Amino acid sequence: MLKLTYTENSFYLECLTLSLEEWVAQRVIFTLRVGQNLCVQPSTASFLLPVDLPGIEALKAETRRADSEIIDLTTCDAEYLEVNLRGSWLSDGFEDADGVFVTMMSDRTEFFVNKLWQAAQACASVMSE
Repeated sequence: MLKLTYTENSFYLECLTLSLEEWVAQRVIFTLRVGQNLCVQPSTASFLLPVDLPGIEALKAETRRADSEIIDLTTCDAEYLEVNLRGSWLSDGFEDADGVFVTMMSDRTEFFVNKLWQAAQACASVMSE
């Protein structure tokens, strides 16, 4: 399962071994116990990856082979590829941008997406130094 945690200024992507159903159930139980609101709704999430990252072509091939109903890759320009995911958005239900997006794909596709996102973050931090 891929989990994208959105905050006011950024997001963080991680790959979890729990199934989507197990993770959502745990989240529902947690919010009930602490008395918070929880809104779960179908949604999409998007982020950019540099087109020159090693492994981008493997991700393209994998998404053509499997998971095409969950992930879509679109070329933005000469430098970036947009990754569009279908899944579920979990938040407190208010109109702010903070929340968690979760989706489930094949293990292989999740692995590629996670590794490429990590590589993009490493490149961005090197460039900012």
